[in-house]
Amino acid sequence: MLEIPTTYIVIPCYNEEKGLLSKEYSRFLDTIPEAIICFVNDGSTDKTLQELTLLQEKHSGQVHIVSLLKNSGKAEAVRTGINYCNQNFNYQFIGYLDADLATSLEEFMELKAYLREEVVFCFGSRIRKIGSTIERENSRFLIGRVIATFISQVLDLKVYDTQCGCKVFTKDVSKLLFEKEFLSKWLFDVELFFRMMLIYGKEKAIQKMYEVPLKLWIEKGNSKVKATYFFTLWTDLYQINKKYKRLLHNPSNQNL
Repeated sequence: MLEIPTTYIVIPCYNEEKGLLSKEYSRFLDTIPEAIICFVNDGSTDKTLQELTLLQEKHSGQVHIVSLLKNSGKAEAVRTGINYCNQNFNYQFIGYLDADLATSLEEFMELKAYLREEVVFCFGSRIRKIGSTIERENSRFLIGRVIATFISQVLDLKVYDTQCGCKVFTKDVSKLLFEKEFLSKWLFDVELFFRMMLIYGKEKAIQKMYEVPLKLWIEKGNSKVKATYFFTLWTDLYQINKKYKRLLHNPSNQNL
């Protein structure tokens, strides 16, 4: 009897021809047969799609590719990949990870162990502490902490790191969280937390989420987020806060 894969991993890719870690993906797929990867080629203008196709040919059945004609940004690429998987396959868990594998595929798989009992949404957190290896330029780390602290205040949640690109969900909750388009291409992670509170209410949502300090996270230096976004992200955050706070204050309106 053919076993149903337990976990689907969505990987958004934009111009990853030179940075795609094909050997690491292959090694992972060879050793973890219960995992399936869905790459979303986000309108790349280089040979990313050809590289992904080669990987798919090598791992038939474990690699799927969704290719967007135009670059839509990370939020829509991830949403497209998760909705594609939800509509076409049967499995227990799904999540997304950055293509550069700053977080390893193996650690992603470990996170799903926390999806039990009430927990339906688990996410990695880049906490610098003894026993972990979190490598990031000090300047980016400090800027990131300022933004993360502000986001925590906006959400009114004791969350350390909403922006880590390593998140895992049960299939059922992913259908609800990714049904509608996001406001922001890069701060959509913040919207996920607001959507959890809209679906379950704040207190119950807190019980259904779990933040896990990562053992290993290494910045790869090829971020698709331009440095100038620091000056415009505040507008995104303002719009997100305005929309979702309005919805939270009108619980009868469940239109995300």
